[in-house]
Amino acid sequence: MAYTKWFKEITIDDVEEVGGKNASLGEMYQNLTSENVLVPNGFAITSTAYRYVLDENNAWNHLHQELDTLKIKDLNALQKAGKACREIVQNCTIPEDLQKAILSAFKELKEEYGETLSVAVRSSATAEDSPEASFAGQNDTYLHISTDEELLDAYKRCLASNFTDRSIHYKYDNGFDYLKVYLSVVVMKMVRSDIASSGVMFSLDTETGFEDVVFINGAYGLGENIVQGTINPDSFYVHKPTYKKGFRTVLQRSLGSKEQRMIFTDTINTKSIAVEYTKNISISEEEKNRFCISDAEVMVLADYAMKVEEHYSKKAGFHKPMDMEWAKDGIDGKLYMVQARPETVESQKEGNILKTYHLKEKGEVLLSAQAIGTKIGTGKVHYIPSVKELNSFKEGEVLVADTTTPDWEPIMKIASAIITNKGGRTCHAAILSRELGIPAIVGSNNATEILQKAREVTVSCAEGEDGFVYDGAVDFEIIETDLSNLPKTKTEIMMNLGNPDLAFSLASLPVDGIGLARMEFIINEYIKAHPMALVHPQKVDAHTREKLHELTKAYENMGDFFIKRLSEGVATLAASVYPKPCIVRMSDFKSNEYATLLGGAVFELDEDNPMIGFRGASRYAHPNYEEGFALECAAMKRVRDEMGFDNVILMIPFCRRVQEGEKVIKTMAKYGLKQGENGLKIYVMCEIPNNVISIDAFSKIFDGFSIGSNDLTQLTLGVDRDSEIVAFDYDERDEGVKEMIKMAVEGAARNKRHSGLCGQAPSDYPEMAEFLVNLGIDSISLNPDSVLKSIERIGKIEKGNR
Repeated sequence: MAYTKWFKEITIDDVEEVGGKNASLGEMYQNLTSENVLVPNGFAITSTAYRYVLDENNAWNHLHQELDTLKIKDLNALQKAGKACREIVQNCTIPEDLQKAILSAFKELKEEYGETLSVAVRSSATAEDSPEASFAGQNDTYLHISTDEELLDAYKRCLASNFTDRSIHYKYDNGFDYLKVYLSVVVMKMVRSDIASSGVMFSLDTETGFEDVVFINGAYGLGENIVQGTINPDSFYVHKPTYKKGFRTVLQRSLGSKEQRMIFTDTINTKSIAVEYTKNISISEEEKNRFCISDAEVMVLADYAMKVEEHYSKKAGFHKPMDMEWAKDGIDGKLYMVQARPETVESQKEGNILKTYHLKEKGEVLLSAQAIGTKIGTGKVHYIPSVKELNSFKEGEVLVADTTTPDWEPIMKIASAIITNKGGRTCHAAILSRELGIPAIVGSNNATEILQKAREVTVSCAEGEDGFVYDGAVDFEIIETDLSNLPKTKTEIMMNLGNPDLAFSLASLPVDGIGLARMEFIINEYIKAHPMALVHPQKVDAHTREKLHELTKAYENMGDFFIKRLSEGVATLAASVYPKPCIVRMSDFKSNEYATLLGGAVFELDEDNPMIGFRGASRYAHPNYEEGFALECAAMKRVRDEMGFDNVILMIPFCRRVQEGEKVIKTMAKYGLKQGENGLKIYVMCEIPNNVISIDAFSKIFDGFSIGSNDLTQLTLGVDRDSEIVAFDYDERDEGVKEMIKMAVEGAARNKRHSGLCGQAPSDYPEMAEFLVNLGIDSISLNPDSVLKSIERIGKIEKGNR
C-alpha cells in the first residue's frame, strides 16, 4: 500500500488517490518546472492512508451513525453532527507504519531543502477541484510546520476537517456521499510569504468571463487575508494576446489599502500543536502606498498563469480557465505557484446566449462598493453579526455581514444578494457569490451600519466596477439575446465606450470594434486632476497641491501618474475588442469642464460659450495647454508602442480649419506620435460644417472621418444643444443636417478615406440608421445598449437592398 507519493509521481489523473490539490501540484511539478514555472516540492499522504486510519480505529460505523439520518437543513443538527464526526477522527490513532512513512518522506524533503525547512500541510479532498464544484476552503490547512510531532498532529487535524459543518453541507449540495469523499493531505515546502507577499490569480476576468486577460491579486504576508476578505489587495491585469507578442506591461492596476500583513507568531501552544500560529500586524504608510509586487513580478506571474492554462487546456482538449494561488518567498525572493484548479463559474457557462441586466429606474443610493458579477437582486436586509445567528436567516433575504467564511455557506446559498464591509474581488464572499450566481457587493466598510434590518433594497452589480445598493425594490429587466441568430452586416457596427470598468463586460457584444472611445471619462474618473496642474503643481494652492500628491503617491512622479492611468484606461478599452480597431478621441473637454478638475480653475479661462470656445484641436499646440497635450501623446504612445495595442486609432476632435489640422499632426509627431509609423492612423471628427465643405483638403491630412452628428447638428442649425430653451430646434433628422452627412460620406469615399458616424442619432432613430446604410457609410458606432437591436435592424435593411 502506498501511503505517500511524491509530486514527481503524481499527475492530474490521480485525484482519487491524492485529491485535487495534490494532483494539481504534481501535474505542475512534473510538466511545468521545465518551463520555468516554480512549484515547491512535496509529497501526498494518500487517501489510502485516510481509509487505513479510519479502518484501524473502527471509525466508520460511528461516522455512519452521525451522518446517515442527518437533516442537513437543520443547522443545529448539522453543527452537532459535524462536531461529533470531527471528534471521532481526532481521537483516532495513526498506525505506526503510517507514521514511519510520513516522517521518512518528511526527512527526505529536509535533505532537499535543509534542516530548517518548514512545510505547509493542506487538506486535499478526492472530489476537490472538479469543474462542477470547487472544494476550496472546505477543509483545513496548517502552515509553518517544522517538527515531526507538529506534522503528525496537523495531519490528523486535516483528516478531521473532512467533517467541518461547511464541508458536510458542501458535499450534500454537490451530490457527494459524505463518507465517500476521502482526504489526502499535501505536505510541501513552506513558501515564506509571511515575510514577502502572496495572492491569487485567474486566467480570465472573474466578473465577466473575458478570456484575454490574467487577473492577479496580491498583498503582503500570508494569503489568508485576501481569501477572508479582511483587506483590500492590490490588483493587476495582463493582456494575454499582446503579452504573447512580446509586450511586457501591466494592462491595468489598482492600489489596494493592504491595511495589515499576516505573519507567524513566535509562541507555541503545546496543547494544540498544529493550530496556525498567525497574527496580523499593521503595515507602514510607505508599504500601503506602493504595490506589493513589481511590474516585473506581475509579468512572471502572468507567464505562470498562461503556461498553466495552456497546459491544462491541452490536456483536457478544450479551453480550461484556471484559478491559481501564488506566493513569494521572502528568503530566496522567488515566486512560486502553490495551487491551480479549474475555474468553476465562467467555465460552466454554455451556449451563445448573452444575458444582460438593466435597471429600468433608479432609486436613492444607500451605498456603493466593489461589484461582484453583473446581476441585480432584491430582498429584505438581514444583518448577521456572527456565525451563531445563521439560523435566523431566511431564503430570499439580502445577507449583510462584516465578512464571510466557509462556515456561512449554508445561508449564502439561499440569499438573493450579499453585502459585506470587508473584502475584495477574490475574498470568500466574492468567490462563492460568483459560483452561486448571486450579486454581491464587497468592501463597503460600513454596510452593517447603513443598512438597517427589515429594509428592502436592490443590489445592482450591472453598472460597472462599482455596485450600488438602492433603497427599496427598484424595477429591472433581464434581456436574453441569442448571438448565434444575429446577422453579419456589411456596414461595420461599432460601439461608443469610454468607461474601462464596463469594457470586459461588453467584450462579448458582436461588434466590429470601438468607434468612439472618449478620453474624458478616464481623465474624470481615473485621474481627476487637470493635466497642467500635474505639470505645474507649484502654480496651485497648498491644499490642492496636497491632494495632487495624495493622488499620485504610488507613482514615480505626477507626469508618470497621468501617463500610466490614461494609458491603462485606454488600453483596457482597446483590449476588450483586440485586434479589432479602437478609435480613441483625444481630449475634448470644454474650458468649463476642465475647470472642475483638481487644480483646473488656475489654468482655465472663463468663456461665455465654451461649446464653441477653447476646445479640441485648438488647445493642443496652444501655450496654455501644449504641455498637457504632450502627456496625452506620451500616454497614447505607451498604449501603442509599449503595451502593444496597435489597434488603437487616434482621432482629433473639433478641428476647425485645415491649417489647424496640419499643426496638430506636427505637434503629435513632435511628441512621438508620427502618422504612419507603426501603422498609426489619425482620424478627424467631422462635426463642423467646414470639415464637410473642405473635406477634400482635410482628406490630405487625415486617414479617416468620424461624423459627430451631435455637434454637426448644432452647428448646422445654429442650436446650442446645452440650451433648454431652444432644444426643440435640435434635430439630427433635419434635411439640412442629413445633406451635410451625405456630403461627408461621399467626400470620404471620393478620397478613399474611412467614414463612420458616432453620434446619438442612429441609436435613437431607426430611420437615421437606414439613411446611413443607404449612403454606404463604412461604420456606425452606437451606444452599447442599442447595438444588438441595431444589428438586427441594419441586417434587414441590407438584405432588402440586395
